[in-house]
Amino acid sequence: MSSATDHSRAAGVLLLCRAEPDRVRPSAQLLNEPLLLVPAGEGWSALIPGEDSWRSEGTSLAEATAGWAHALAVAESWPVVGVWWDASGAGFVVAAGFRRTVGYHWLADGTPAGAEPVMGALRARLGLDPVLDGAALDGLARPDSDAGAAARVLGLIAVLSRTGLTLPPGLAPGVSAARLRAAAGVLPAAEAVDWPGWRQAVRAGLDAAERGTLGAWTRGPGPVPWAPPRSRPASPWPSAPAAPGAGAGRPWVRCSRRTAR
Repeated sequence: MSSATDHSRAAGVLLLCRAEPDRVRPSAQLLNEPLLLVPAGEGWSALIPGEDSWRSEGTSLAEATAGWAHALAVAESWPVVGVWWDASGAGFVVAAGFRRTVGYHWLADGTPAGAEPVMGALRARLGLDPVLDGAALDGLARPDSDAGAAARVLGLIAVLSRTGLTLPPGLAPGVSAARLRAAAGVLPAAEAVDWPGWRQAVRAGLDAAERGTLGAWTRGPGPVPWAPPRSRPASPWPSAPAAPGAGAGRPWVRCSRRTAR
């Protein structure tokens, strides 16, 4: 049996972002990881990390995927679904804003080994249909001797495809990270996401925060429109003449029409 950090050559990760590449790129740059960014259908993008990205971290593939997904989504208004697979099984994580990143996994033979509420969190955070999509997700959480771990992830991607997700050719669960990057690298719209340097990274981070859920906090209140001062309406009653000596030295004091008796 392989350990949590024993990754075979068939290990891989796909970070599926529910946003166009132009919106994903600034947040992806902040990860400071070797990533390939490709369009993945209407309103979706996919990020493919290099194999060394998680090996050098010394963490499990599930933990690395959760960390990347959370970092991508924490300041954004769009969610991220990270799918992963290795010799021990497969699984997914879902991250959205400041909400806790949650994950689910299956053993190599497809046996469910996650908590059922995670499927509900996935459905809610992606706005999936509670009946049709909910039934399909519930099926992924039930035992099925004919479905291995890779088939489970394919079933998950089939549910997400109803929202517009379309994985390019060659990007499929069970494929090694090297083959994933090779397949993504030949796509016409593929681009490498590089670390832009600290100055540009800070600027990109602020721009991403302003566009996302932190926008109202980073922008602050909007400017208050200027309006000319309004003069007091004229009184219909004539002003009483000032009494002799009244308000001497205090020109702003006037005697009332009714004086104290």
